[in-house]
Amino acid sequence: MVVKKSELYSSIWKSCDELRGGMDASQYKDYVLVLLFMRYVTDKYAGKPNSDVQIPDGGGFKDIVASKGQPDVGDRINKIIAKFADVNGLNDVFREVDFNDNSKLGDGKDMQDRLSNLISIFQNPEFDFSKNGSAGDDLLGDAYEYLMKNFATESGKSKGQFYTPSEVSQIMARVIGISNADNTQTVYDPTCGSGSLLLKAADETSNGIAIYGQENDVATKALATMNMWLHGYPTAEIWRGNTLSDPHWKNPNGSLKTFDFVVANPPFSTKSWTNGVDPANDVYGRFQNYDAIPPAKNGDYAFLLHMISSMKSTGKAAIILPLGVLFRGNSESIIRKNIVERGYIKGVIALPPNIFYGTGIAASIIVLDKEHSGPERSIFMIAAQDGYAKDGNKNRLRARDIHRIVDVFNNQLEIPKYSRLVKYSEIEKNEFNLNISLYIDTTEQTDLQDIKGHLHGGIPERDITGLESYWRTFPNLRERLFQGISNPGYYSLKIKASDIALAIMGSPEHAELKKTVMEAFSRWSQESKPILEGSNIGVNPKDIVKKLSEKLLEKFSGIELIDNYDIYQDFMYYWNETMQDDLYIISTGGWKAIIEPINNKKGKAVDWECPLLPKQIVAALYFKDLMGNLEKLESELEDLASKKSDLDEETNEEDDLFSEVRGKQGVSKTEIVKRMKEIGNKIEFTEEYKALKEYMELLTDETHIKTDMKKLQGDLDMKLRDKYKVLTVEEIKKAVIETKWFSHIQDSLQVKIDEAFSRLSERIHELYKRYATPLPEITSKVEKLTATVEDNLKELGYYD
Repeated sequence: MVVKKSELYSSIWKSCDELRGGMDASQYKDYVLVLLFMRYVTDKYAGKPNSDVQIPDGGGFKDIVASKGQPDVGDRINKIIAKFADVNGLNDVFREVDFNDNSKLGDGKDMQDRLSNLISIFQNPEFDFSKNGSAGDDLLGDAYEYLMKNFATESGKSKGQFYTPSEVSQIMARVIGISNADNTQTVYDPTCGSGSLLLKAADETSNGIAIYGQENDVATKALATMNMWLHGYPTAEIWRGNTLSDPHWKNPNGSLKTFDFVVANPPFSTKSWTNGVDPANDVYGRFQNYDAIPPAKNGDYAFLLHMISSMKSTGKAAIILPLGVLFRGNSESIIRKNIVERGYIKGVIALPPNIFYGTGIAASIIVLDKEHSGPERSIFMIAAQDGYAKDGNKNRLRARDIHRIVDVFNNQLEIPKYSRLVKYSEIEKNEFNLNISLYIDTTEQTDLQDIKGHLHGGIPERDITGLESYWRTFPNLRERLFQGISNPGYYSLKIKASDIALAIMGSPEHAELKKTVMEAFSRWSQESKPILEGSNIGVNPKDIVKKLSEKLLEKFSGIELIDNYDIYQDFMYYWNETMQDDLYIISTGGWKAIIEPINNKKGKAVDWECPLLPKQIVAALYFKDLMGNLEKLESELEDLASKKSDLDEETNEEDDLFSEVRGKQGVSKTEIVKRMKEIGNKIEFTEEYKALKEYMELLTDETHIKTDMKKLQGDLDMKLRDKYKVLTVEEIKKAVIETKWFSHIQDSLQVKIDEAFSRLSERIHELYKRYATPLPEITSKVEKLTATVEDNLKELGYYD
């Protein structure tokens, strides 16, 4: 059976979450991820004596499976993992994970069942990593990240900080220019957590890179080590220890080792950073020469200065820190001034609030660059705090937000209310305060009310000019919609207000924009089709989406009224919902239209489906006549339902003629037959009998149509089953690529076109309603109505 990647991850999480009971997610994750790791290394390396990783007898996942149901299952798992760790030098990785801990896993039968059920989850045959293909590696790495993300979400305040959101990691990796690194270069994270930041940075390189990390927490360091292995970086060097008090990575002479690239998401504003550290006399010289020492109760600048000291003279870095780092005073302002004067800061990116696990605080990415440092260096700033989507109780950067930030930063694009290259002189004038709001005004323009327009009528020219993006593209549209009035600088509509939407949607401009957009789509689809057609077993879906999405952004760039990042986001939504699962199916099995049963809760097959090529597509392509007949019958069925509803309402206006035949589910056929026998042809029930008879005829027609539909659906089902057996690879490719994928994308583009003009229509209608009736006219109406009310009151004797 084909299992969708997304469904596989969610089912694993659901199963694991159900089994954890009352245990904190921050603890339970260790057990789940260790078992996933053991399954992976066993599948990948078992039976390969010359590989770098050895699976000893009694030290693999199969041995863990054999321990299921045993009274001492926890102790057995510990011993199996210990054998594997001893052979591969990984004792420190699993030291903190005890599968026989009854304080966490329960006693006796409770522990036995919980661990046995947990093992069963990872026995799933869909978790087969033995093929070592790119798709398999994708599956494993993504599953690990999916589980870590969910554990971080569930772990609560402070306990979820082991995981940096993937979206933020992607931005950091892309803005430091690591994609051009060669395999002799290095990347370092001094507070690496589970290693997600390091992995995103390494994944951006095409030639490989040496990975170094340090993490203070024992269990989290173990997560990082496993994470490196699972993502294909077993040589990554991750060390446990306190980076500030005992940095591990040093040169032979005792000085700090420096790196080509550094990334970090240190704990925010830690109060105990000076434990084991003498900042004023730091042996590594990290905190000297900045005219001040970081405050004793806030470690943000301590981590920043450690990073700067860990960069080569040509090094690049990115660090996540609270927004307060940009503007706080006292010793921090002195250090900040020194850093800016030296030209170490290339840019600052303000991120949305509440996107990190364990904290809701707003943060920023500070991008450092020593290679191009120098006096009076300008700093590029991006105000990206408003670009996000809600995701449960957190905010999340969307694909479009990530790509826009990276594009704007790397190309130094200045966009009003979003990004600016701020000169050193301006920063100096603001006393080296880097608060982005000082340099980028993100406030939205107020929709002002025009007093003169309210007094004398007419839409102000200012408001019409505010729609300049439309008039710039389609100048004739403005002339067709508005005309001047006697009040200079004000306009009225040339058409009825009720016709605004119709006039805009039916305009030549609407058709022209559609033509431009569809031409861009045609160019994109022509270039994308060969890429998709060439996909086969072993293809990496991530490579495909990168190629397709980049082409999409390029083809839709520069089209007025259409935001190419919006198009990109819609594509990424569709990719995540459908295309990535389809490509995963192709990657593991090729272009095969495999039919699978749909089972009910009891496991009985009640229908069938083809996940890659749905039945409705094959039916529409090859059985148009049958589909047409079914659609006609469905239409007739809907018509009958409407007639039944109308008849029911008509008979209910005065006396409910169906009161005797109406049950909880509505009018009952059985009750109608029974009632008609009771009242027969009695004169006093003539009207009721007639209504019941008419309703009965509709029910009879409905039964006949349903019978015909069932037969047609049965015929169609048989033909479809036969057709799936003879579909060629080329037919499957054409149907999936053109009819399934491209048609959906094309439909979404039409929605974007309509949305663009709908916004114009809604705005014009809003302005019309606002100024349609001038104040004097309203006053006159009020006076007339008041006089009328007073006259009526006088007639009633309330006024003399």
